[in-house]
Amino acid sequence: MREKTTAMGAHILVVEDEEKLARFVELELIHEGYEVSKSANGRDALQMAQAGDFDLILLDIMLPGLNGLEVLRRLQLGRPTPVILLTARDAVMDKVAGLDAGAVDYITKPFAIEELLARVRVALKLHGKAERGQPAPQKEEGYRWGKLFLSQKRHQVTYDGKEIALTNREFQMLKILLENQDIVLSRDVLMDKVCGFDYVGETNVVDVYIRFLRSKIDEVYGEKMIQTVRGVGYVIKSNDGE
Repeated sequence: MREKTTAMGAHILVVEDEEKLARFVELELIHEGYEVSKSANGRDALQMAQAGDFDLILLDIMLPGLNGLEVLRRLQLGRPTPVILLTARDAVMDKVAGLDAGAVDYITKPFAIEELLARVRVALKLHGKAERGQPAPQKEEGYRWGKLFLSQKRHQVTYDGKEIALTNREFQMLKILLENQDIVLSRDVLMDKVCGFDYVGETNVVDVYIRFLRSKIDEVYGEKMIQTVRGVGYVIKSNDGE
């Protein structure tokens, strides 16, 4: 006997006019911890899908009111929800038509419930959202500029996934410029923020660190990230490109 999963699942809409099959699938999905809603009519299912917040739809093709492929096409006009087609048809063209219309997968009747559950898990993982009750992945804190990313937590800078070795002051200089994108920072401001207000040393230390950063980023990757504003200081202009 299959053990019930302990994690709460996503909300799944089962659209199937064959009552016994729909009930069987519903019970199996509930047993796995998913929340389930049902519909036996294409038009009703379309209204439910458009009005509700479903993570996945199991959609039969042969339905009264509106066939499954038309329901699928109309769903794609709004906020698309991942759809797995359930169909008794085994023709290649029917499968192609369903995938072209936006389905993420299909399964042909009759099917083993274990296969359907496996396809549900894959679809939710690839196209849906995380299991309910589990925290969503946290976005890493940092600053991005094109392919460059500065991670505050890891105190690391990467370009297209490759780490760039920086000294602590180079890192701090880059961080200050990145968190103030499009703002020209004077040498005095950069000096205070990176070296400290009480720093006593050469006045051109900021220029030296900028030169080091350019040699490790601009010259290596062919970028023009840090720009000089003559008589004022330096700036990194925002760049959302990859």
